[in-house]
Amino acid sequence: MTEQATTPTNLRAGRISTLSAAPWVIATLFLLAMPFIFQSNSAITIMNQMAITIIFALSYNMLLGQGGMLSFGHAVYMGVGGFFCVHIMNMVEDMSLPLPLPLLPIFGGLFGLGLATIVGSFSTRKAGTVFAMISLGVGELIAACSIIIVAFFGGEEGVSGDRTYGLPFFGVEFLQQIEVYYLIVFWLIVSALLMYLFSRTPVGRMANAVRDNPERAEFLGYSARWVRFYSFCASGFFAGIAGGLFAINYEILTEENLNLTQSGAILLITFLGGIGFFFGPIIGAIVFTLLQTVLSLQTELWQLYVGALFVATVMYFPGGLAGVLMMHVPAFRLGRAGHLVVPYIITLIPAIIGIFGLCALIEMIFHLRHAPLGESEMTLFWTTFDSHAVVPWLMALVITVVAFAIMRRNMPTLRAAWHRANSLEEESA
Repeated sequence: MTEQATTPTNLRAGRISTLSAAPWVIATLFLLAMPFIFQSNSAITIMNQMAITIIFALSYNMLLGQGGMLSFGHAVYMGVGGFFCVHIMNMVEDMSLPLPLPLLPIFGGLFGLGLATIVGSFSTRKAGTVFAMISLGVGELIAACSIIIVAFFGGEEGVSGDRTYGLPFFGVEFLQQIEVYYLIVFWLIVSALLMYLFSRTPVGRMANAVRDNPERAEFLGYSARWVRFYSFCASGFFAGIAGGLFAINYEILTEENLNLTQSGAILLITFLGGIGFFFGPIIGAIVFTLLQTVLSLQTELWQLYVGALFVATVMYFPGGLAGVLMMHVPAFRLGRAGHLVVPYIITLIPAIIGIFGLCALIEMIFHLRHAPLGESEMTLFWTTFDSHAVVPWLMALVITVVAFAIMRRNMPTLRAAWHRANSLEEESA
């Protein structure tokens, strides 16, 4: 009886472990195959930046998403880790130290951990507004020190190094971007896996409890302060790893890697992806990097569109892009996701057309106001036209108004379909 009772349990446990490992295996294979799909150096550079941003965003989510600690100075830990790695890189070159390049992110992580230990010793006593203001003050303090302490931060010019002077790693000298890509991918997989495992530990679980109800966690015998402190230190460690990878990839660190702008960007990325899910910051980092690199080549107003997307996400989709995806899980489990296909098509396509029409109006206004005197032609959506003529303005305005009107007319149909797809009641024959 015992063997018969335990065998199905072991089989179920094996299935669960296999299902848990499947996303990691698929993601690893996908990352390994990416350079064969996108072979240009510019694409590999974008993927390097994307991977570094993912590690940075996941480390920030350990604070905000898991611990409920809103930080306005998280870029400091990535920045100091990167600066420390650049100095070690230069020491390897000057002193011929037998230190392989792939080990440098560990030193960046340890330096970020050290700074997080010092700052966390007093900043994690309280959460909420107090913690946010302390993080803002510390961030601005260290950003100001980057101009004063020239020996470490290099002043306004920053500190640069050369990764190719290090000890070859199994014959690899990291001269090409694809070699750096696989190094970053290795650390991305290791860091993401460790951060995921940390979220499953008792400390990671209690961080969620402290985030939701610190008083109840205290009654259960857990110190809310120490739980926040451990999460803060772990977050600083992985942020330092991201800084070390940034130093290896770009070979230069400046004050821009420490300031409030960088901290605000990672806050935007994490919120955009969704702080309630582990994979949310991954989605946010991918979307933001693509907007920053690809969209910025098409328009000077890319930051305006990113800001509008962020505001729309916070107002209408608090769970971020990951939350939007997870909203559809019940419909798939009930086998009724097909009810949403047609309503989505007749609603989202006009919405997308209306957004493009509105963007066209914004771009035309910007060109009209900032174009050189006598230059009236502009190219938008692969079409060249005269921005001073009346017809393009009328076309953009009509397309925008009509598209949003169609979207609004079809919204009730989408709401009804959503209710049917997620309703637990059986559909009548």
